[in-house]
Amino acid sequence: MKDYYIINGEVFLEHSFEEKTIKLSEGKIEVLEKGATVPKDAECYDACGKKVVPGFIDVHTHGAVGVDVNAATADDLEKICCFAATRGTTSWLCSILTDTKEQTEWCIDQFKEHKKRGSAGADLMGIHLEGPFLSTEYKGAMPEYLLQKPNMPLLREYQERAEGNIKYITISPEVEGLAEDIPAMKELGITVSIGHSGADYDTAWKAIDNGAACCTHTFNAMKLLHQHFPAIMGAVLESDIYCEMICDGRHLHPGTVRLLIKTKGIDKVVAITDSIMAAGLPDGNYKLGVNDVVVVEGDAKLADTGVRAGSTLTQDTALRNLLSYTKRPVEEILPMLSENPAKMLGIFDRKGSIANGKEADIVILDKEYNVTDVFVGGKKVKMQ
Repeated sequence: MKDYYIINGEVFLEHSFEEKTIKLSEGKIEVLEKGATVPKDAECYDACGKKVVPGFIDVHTHGAVGVDVNAATADDLEKICCFAATRGTTSWLCSILTDTKEQTEWCIDQFKEHKKRGSAGADLMGIHLEGPFLSTEYKGAMPEYLLQKPNMPLLREYQERAEGNIKYITISPEVEGLAEDIPAMKELGITVSIGHSGADYDTAWKAIDNGAACCTHTFNAMKLLHQHFPAIMGAVLESDIYCEMICDGRHLHPGTVRLLIKTKGIDKVVAITDSIMAAGLPDGNYKLGVNDVVVVEGDAKLADTGVRAGSTLTQDTALRNLLSYTKRPVEEILPMLSENPAKMLGIFDRKGSIANGKEADIVILDKEYNVTDVFVGGKKVKMQ
């Protein structure tokens, strides 16, 4: 792999921008001083007038460009990888919606096949299971007949089949026995998020005390705060767990986005897409798992009930939306797309920031915060 030098750019280091030279070598980052000597025959990327930032990490997405994760072959997963990279997402988890055992296992097998081949785009670093251990009350787009009671033997079977690559799971803590199972899920190497839930305050806190680390698409598909019955929403806001946030202007009002950031702090919010196969495509009819979805003016809803079903968001748009909604400096927004998800998943030692020895996942932004170029593992991505 050839070395790359990124020169003349404003580099995001330790939450501020500095003029530095970045060397990408053997897939890793080396931060050099501004104007450092570069070999005459070296390949350089001139980032003059641009910002050099860590690659974005999307821990919750169901698809894009006509590909639904629940029906995606290894080749299909690569299509998402290549598209996501052009939008600044350098690492992601494929979110498998609640489905049959047979289809879930097929999805796991396709993930493994893709992992074996490698990618020319974003790093598909693992699997997110959204279900099947969810309540019926706040099921959202989850097919109710496929929801299950706690079943640790099944989850162990899935994780064994996935060769340890299930990294994240969404559960409803009020489903009897689930909160007690969280330590066992963590022992399997899975980060636990709570959501799709009508849990009361005490039950939600039990899940948090037992090790739940995050809340799935916060405010959406869950019981909201009441002054006498704070419910799951109250526990999530009071606690120190991370909060997923969909910043498409539909799932959350801009005022709600500002409130969540102010309440949780910028270090506890994780900007996700929750995108479906319609991301990157025009309005029309699509699928989300077993569901039929209709997208009108970019808004995805179940065809039969009108319930919102994921988004058509990309992380570069989420960045610009967050800047617009909050009027905060970009230095405060960027960690929500990079550092925070990496810390939440326990991979900040290798991803999520620009630092010596970390994986060379780099995004170049212009003055309007559009993605102009991307490097994944030190390789320059082909921009579509």
